[in-house]
Amino acid sequence: MGVTKRYTIDDAVVPHWMGESFAWLKTQLNRSSSILLTDENVYALHANKFKGWRTIIVPAGEAHKQQATVDTIMQQLAAFEADRSTTLVAVGGGVVTDMGAYAAAIYMRGIKCILAPTTLLCMVDAGMGGKNGVDLGKYKNLVGTIRQSSGILFDTGFLKTLPEQEWQNGFAEIIKHASIKNAALFRQLEQHDLAYYRRSKTALGDLIASNVAIKNKIVMADPFEKGERKQLNFGHTIGHAIENHLGIAHGHAVAVGMVYAGHLSQRLTGFTGQERLINLIEQYGLPTHAHIDIDTTLQMIRHDKKRAGDTVHFVLLEKLGKALVLPIPFSDLSNLLRDNQ
Repeated sequence: MGVTKRYTIDDAVVPHWMGESFAWLKTQLNRSSSILLTDENVYALHANKFKGWRTIIVPAGEAHKQQATVDTIMQQLAAFEADRSTTLVAVGGGVVTDMGAYAAAIYMRGIKCILAPTTLLCMVDAGMGGKNGVDLGKYKNLVGTIRQSSGILFDTGFLKTLPEQEWQNGFAEIIKHASIKNAALFRQLEQHDLAYYRRSKTALGDLIASNVAIKNKIVMADPFEKGERKQLNFGHTIGHAIENHLGIAHGHAVAVGMVYAGHLSQRLTGFTGQERLINLIEQYGLPTHAHIDIDTTLQMIRHDKKRAGDTVHFVLLEKLGKALVLPIPFSDLSNLLRDNQ
């Protein structure tokens, strides 16, 4: 039996259907006015779930998270004669939900969009908060809007087909949430490992619910990222740059980014939990180091949304469970990165 939790974000009430099956959507939506969006990988693994629905299928992967793909989605919406009464249901990981929500936000100046995350990373982070959009060439998420979805469906049954690396990607964001906001969750993670959460459906469901609550509490307080919400970028400033120029998985890049942010925190805030942070990242099968080119990394960061002139708003830790955002001049960031290379 599923549970519905409702979060009010910027005057929009967003129901979160926790523990429901994907088939439950058939009882909630009129299929004649609904269209599903997914990628080739999800469709190949779960084709039976899409029977009886009009479906748009896009290529899988971050490389296709571009405006051209969104244009194709909107062209297919038009071919299906979608109008303002249509609901688009984005079924996939963060790439699909980001593009689907963006396409829904701009098609006919806005149609309803429901998200059905199929990866752990999307369930605990990417699918919530209303951020959507695409990359601009090699620069991540430079084009998009902030617009809340019409609902989010959490069917953990999709996770049964998730590769090991995608589980690790999700735990990078879970570790991030614990690091910036919840020391008790950090200690809980230290007591277990990835295999434990894969085995226990109850523990996994509780973990997802905890992370949903953490992220939504932050987003409700700051829906347009003017203050506290910036803390959710812990590990992402350097992580996005690493992800782009090394081509590694998002969660792996964020894990390395968190380690660099921890080193900077030691220097700038007196953070003393770096060893525990590194140990926990390794405990969940994530990398703690990557051979990066500092100049390329800095150039990528200069195109990050968090840049303000010659500074970047950088998320640091005061202690485990407590973060802060500091403007760091690029010259200082360059020196700090080279010292920890």
